[in-house]
Amino acid sequence: MQHSGWADERFGAVADVFDQNFAEFDELGAAVTVFAGGRKVVDLWGGVADERTGRAWQEETVVPVFSCAKGVVSVCVHLLAQEGRLDLDAPVARYWPEFAGAGKETITPRMVLGHRAGLPVLDRTPTFEEITEWTPVIRAIEEQEPLWAPGETYEYHAHVFGFLLGEIIRRVTGLTPGAYFRRAVADDLGLRTWIGLPEHELGSLARLVEAPGRPPMPGPESILTRMVTMNGAFAFPGVDVPHGWNDPALLGAEIPGAGAVSSARGLATLYAAAATGVDGSTRLLTRDTVTDAVREQSAGTSWLGFDMGVRWGSGFLLDSPAFRPTLGPRSFANDGAGGQFAFGDDEFGVGFAYTANKMIGHGDDRANRLVAAVRKCLGEG
Repeated sequence: MQHSGWADERFGAVADVFDQNFAEFDELGAAVTVFAGGRKVVDLWGGVADERTGRAWQEETVVPVFSCAKGVVSVCVHLLAQEGRLDLDAPVARYWPEFAGAGKETITPRMVLGHRAGLPVLDRTPTFEEITEWTPVIRAIEEQEPLWAPGETYEYHAHVFGFLLGEIIRRVTGLTPGAYFRRAVADDLGLRTWIGLPEHELGSLARLVEAPGRPPMPGPESILTRMVTMNGAFAFPGVDVPHGWNDPALLGAEIPGAGAVSSARGLATLYAAAATGVDGSTRLLTRDTVTDAVREQSAGTSWLGFDMGVRWGSGFLLDSPAFRPTLGPRSFANDGAGGQFAFGDDEFGVGFAYTANKMIGHGDDRANRLVAAVRKCLGEG
């Protein structure tokens, strides 16, 4: 495979693995960007953005990155905490009084960030149109009773994570999370990363395809299926059925738990900016803020009985050797349902992101191999 872009000589092994992924995983289109010490050292892309037309993956190509959105939201939440505008350990109801009903008065933003709030799924079933309107989902969250005593255990808060934290952002700033992210972070950094893709960017969007052999989801009554589809409002994993993840109406709405669209460069720049600053700028998140974010909140067997070796801090996936190995205890990450992955690390001074349009799955090995190459290039592997 003939990739485009470049890699610093010291990071040539990352380029080698990027090319190998195309051969060994039948990669369709992909990109990887790495920062080290606030400087971009890898920026590669290649393959096909749309297999229907053969349109090539370009420097500006963006793709749905699913739950990498949670990292975007979490950076915003930690920024507000760092500025003293949000207390992660105060009740959510301090900022959103209507939230306190139905036994939720003790829930804190940190419980949500650690997937411990007892709200992994909603009883109400908003339609797709209602979800894109925002307020009906917020009303449903206000009415929802926790499924366990908040703080006692954890389960992945797939979509509720984004809407709940997004409403806190809106209450504190007056802006929806996608708009706040652009104003507070993305516009200044020139990031091609959005929660709510502008219509004029649709021409740069890569089209998702499902890899053969992806395991099917359980039936529609399964809590797991309800969690990831918002009770059937979104298709998953189907990408081309109505309200699948190639749907411009879905990608243009603010679906902050899983609806981000980004280039690899956009996500890597975000994480590098958070961890080190980029090109001499001050880092977005202070060392103390990152220390707070990477303190383990949840691990081990979840409420549904799963233990995939995942460890959660406050809003971020932590170094999880059995699932998503990163660089060490100060790595903070999120991954996406199609295999996309991004993280920062202020100890090693790294910002990393990998994006692709062939959906293999959470924790698949394409990004892991690239991260292992980064580790080797840093002299740690």
